[in-house]
Amino acid sequence: MALLEIRDLTAGYGVMTILKGVNLSLEEGEIGVIVGPNGAGKSTTLKAVFGLNTITGGQILFDGEDITGTPPERLASRRIAFVPQEANVFTTMTVHENLEMGAYARRSDISAVLDHVYSVFPPLKAKRNQPAGELSGGQRQMVAFGRALMIEPRLLLLDEPTAGLSPLFMSEIFDRIIAINKTGVSVAMVEQNAKQALAIAHKGFVLANGMNSFTGTGAELLADEDVARSFLGG
Repeated sequence: MALLEIRDLTAGYGVMTILKGVNLSLEEGEIGVIVGPNGAGKSTTLKAVFGLNTITGGQILFDGEDITGTPPERLASRRIAFVPQEANVFTTMTVHENLEMGAYARRSDISAVLDHVYSVFPPLKAKRNQPAGELSGGQRQMVAFGRALMIEPRLLLLDEPTAGLSPLFMSEIFDRIIAINKTGVSVAMVEQNAKQALAIAHKGFVLANGMNSFTGTGAELLADEDVARSFLGG
């Protein structure tokens, strides 16, 4: 049984329909990457999973249970975490305070989870008392990831995690995503740097005009001449 399954999803914003029957399936422990041109519906797909837009048709299943249209706060309690592309840290709060905010709904002691996050993102431990707004773009992204990990997610949704980063930080973020996945967290990611993202993906989904164009393993999509010519710039 798939951990995340999207069936014939139709969704958008208000009366504007963006997704026109998207299908996606992700097994537990996999990295799934959604790529495609601007306006294809990539981010809309993730936001639909996390209950952030209007769903007008289809179904979203998580671990076999229907979560279509479930509010974000209830999804967090199901251990689904979402890291948006922008405004994803509290800039005036310290790194440590940002991480604590990720655990606001937890009743149990969070020290072990904090230690785990600092082990995944060693640069954050040294800067734990520094305001997040003073960090580099790559380090702020680590804070956003770390805050999401505070709920010990089974599924991590990432919207354009390398947007605006230098090539050096881009590579580091991809390395951190692999490290997070190796701890057992499934990842569904939207990414403009398609070649690099598909290189780490177990599954890839190419969207165009709100619909599926190609689906396969990351390696299959990278090797597909039609995909390369139409969506990967080569």
